[in-house]
Amino acid sequence: MLVLLGVLVVVIGFATRRNPLLVVGVAGIVTGLLGGLSAREVLAAFGDGFASSRAVTIFAITLPVIGLLERYGLQEQARTLIARFTKLTTGRFLALYLLLRQVTAALGLVSVCGPAQTVRPLVAPMAEGAAERAHGPLTDKAREKVRSFSASADNVGLFFGEDVFLAVGSILLITGFVNTTYDTHLEPLHLALWAIPTAICAFVVHGWRLLRLDRQLERELLAANATQPTAKEAAK
Repeated sequence: MLVLLGVLVVVIGFATRRNPLLVVGVAGIVTGLLGGLSAREVLAAFGDGFASSRAVTIFAITLPVIGLLERYGLQEQARTLIARFTKLTTGRFLALYLLLRQVTAALGLVSVCGPAQTVRPLVAPMAEGAAERAHGPLTDKAREKVRSFSASADNVGLFFGEDVFLAVGSILLITGFVNTTYDTHLEPLHLALWAIPTAICAFVVHGWRLLRLDRQLERELLAANATQPTAKEAAK
């Protein structure tokens, strides 16, 4: 029972808003020591865990690369590119990205796109550029809304698209748990096939919300411009 004190450390750390990495690390050390491991064995367990999941630290390579690309005009080039497609509105562009994200996730390419490598440097600036071309300068509230919808297109596409892929971790976890617990023979293909209607429904629902974004931006920006004083009023 003393080993469960590590969970209490996590709860207290998150409740007091400490650094998540520090909280999890301390909880792991506490759990290991209370479980009878020596300090050397705890350190070895951390080393084994890091070595077996090195892909988690790939962000240490991608983030500097994305930072350099942004510094040398990646976002500006994205805005310039989207400006050439006059009929591609913000909602339509994000709906297309949602479809792309779902298809790539369904094929197992879950790391091709993402918030850090795609949304922030490319998708969000292009969505903002399309909104500025259609409605003029954006307010801070409208700009944040466009960015949040850009992130939601990525999250929804990944979440409902990856389950269509047979070898994704969640599918293997569900089949393994169900077969072991209930003594059945559930195949990953069965879950993947049932995930297709869910993915289609998610695309229809969220795609409709993305298409409605154009009207929402138009109403909000018209209301914001109406409340701003004119040049003559400002001069007075």
